[in-house]
Amino acid sequence: MSTSLEEREAKGTRARATYSTPLWVWVIKIVLLGTITAIALLGALTAATKGSWLVMAGFLVIALVCLLVYLPPNRFLPAKYLTPGLIFLLIFTVGAMIYTVWVAFTNYGDGHSVSKDDAIVSILQQNQARVPDTPAYPAAVAEKDGMLWLVIVKDDQVLVGHNGQPMEPVEGAELTSLGGVRSVPGFRTLEFAELSSRSAEVGDLQVPLTDNAADGYYRTTTGSQAFVYNSTITYDQAADTFTDTNGVVYTDNGEGNFASPDGRTLDPGWRVAVGFDNFRTAFSSEEIRGPFLAITAWTFAFAFLSVLTTFVLGLFLAIVMNEPRMTGQKVYRTLLILPYAFPAFLSALIFAGLFNQEFGFVNQVLLGGADIPWLTDATWAKVAILLTNLWLGYPYMFLVSTGALQSIPEDILEAAKVDGASPWRTFMSIKLPLLMVPLAPLLISSFAFNFNNFTLVFLLTRGWPQFADTSLNVGHTDILITMVYKLAGLDGSTRHDYGLASAFSILIFILVGLVSYIGFRQTKTLENLN
Repeated sequence: MSTSLEEREAKGTRARATYSTPLWVWVIKIVLLGTITAIALLGALTAATKGSWLVMAGFLVIALVCLLVYLPPNRFLPAKYLTPGLIFLLIFTVGAMIYTVWVAFTNYGDGHSVSKDDAIVSILQQNQARVPDTPAYPAAVAEKDGMLWLVIVKDDQVLVGHNGQPMEPVEGAELTSLGGVRSVPGFRTLEFAELSSRSAEVGDLQVPLTDNAADGYYRTTTGSQAFVYNSTITYDQAADTFTDTNGVVYTDNGEGNFASPDGRTLDPGWRVAVGFDNFRTAFSSEEIRGPFLAITAWTFAFAFLSVLTTFVLGLFLAIVMNEPRMTGQKVYRTLLILPYAFPAFLSALIFAGLFNQEFGFVNQVLLGGADIPWLTDATWAKVAILLTNLWLGYPYMFLVSTGALQSIPEDILEAAKVDGASPWRTFMSIKLPLLMVPLAPLLISSFAFNFNNFTLVFLLTRGWPQFADTSLNVGHTDILITMVYKLAGLDGSTRHDYGLASAFSILIFILVGLVSYIGFRQTKTLENLN
């Protein structure tokens, strides 16, 4: 018994020696955990100052999880590998999805991109006039930390401030003989030439007199003199209303705007929840419903035809190149996958030049000087997109079909040949059913990819030619994802409707999810049949 006890103690000692952690590993672990915790706490404090309590809680949870998982040396071993991936998944995927859903149920967009408090300040700033009988203060405009500051001389004291920050005294400023500002320590004073070139920025410079925006602002138009401006519209914080000089009262209409009794609104508005209004707009607005339905139909057609054409060509070439007696088989296979090796965006730009109506290679060389409007006619532009995608997509189908063909047992094909089956009958009854089992999930994923093939459509045609019956910047070759891009104003257009764009993003997610679900159910059926 004593011998057994001694042996167990010896084994325990050896185990502790084996699993003991070196000091330098502990130092690295503590430094890394301390860094992660410090970053998380900084993020939490920043979120707290912005009033984003949910984000603050997220940072704190991340810090706590990292400490609990990585601080104990020999516990939660699987979690040590899973935690980083889960954190990034929650931040960049789940977090983005939650934010998109939130935006879809708001009026976030043009005229409603700020909070209510910011909208009130902006309304006061936009409706201003110089206060009568107020003095002109010697002034200068200076730059610091990448922003413009207004410098004035008031009561023999030099004051500086910028948009959103009231004037504060500064020491050590150098004045001119006429009482103007020559230089300010820590600031770079703008010369006359730079003031002229940045006149728009100088005109937007509005420094509040106090922390209360209703008290007025210091402004300058020349950069040498500043004046006191006050809003021509007053805000009653207790009643939450604006009143203009004509006595018209603007109240919160519950839709993100201050509105008068006759329906006039003050800009800008602010973000508010609007429920399912964005989804109703997609189907009820005459301006949006027509293009939306046409683009949806083309998106399905584009995704289906892209998968069909690339699969048929890729499978055909795979069957041809699978012949063992072919000379130079490896060379041909290498050449066939070259389009797959080039970046898709570069190929799309090249094909845009090839399909040019006036001097493109396709019209001038391949078609002997034809005048086909590949990129300006609605039908021909769609054909151009499908042909380009065929070039880009068939190598992938060729590769996966080649692998699937080589996995088919030779004895099955030999048995079919002995039974007298023709090559076509062998392909339709044996090869194709066996190929569809491993390839069906890949075809579904290819459909989902082409359903959101933004790069090809945007770089080749930019969605043009445009629809003639709508003011939206969308066209006949747009797919849903490029329509979302344009509704959000990311293409440089003047319209920025993030709420509606997010609603369309959710619809795309639902459509792709339904198609994928149905497709995978059919794939399961194929597996059962085989």
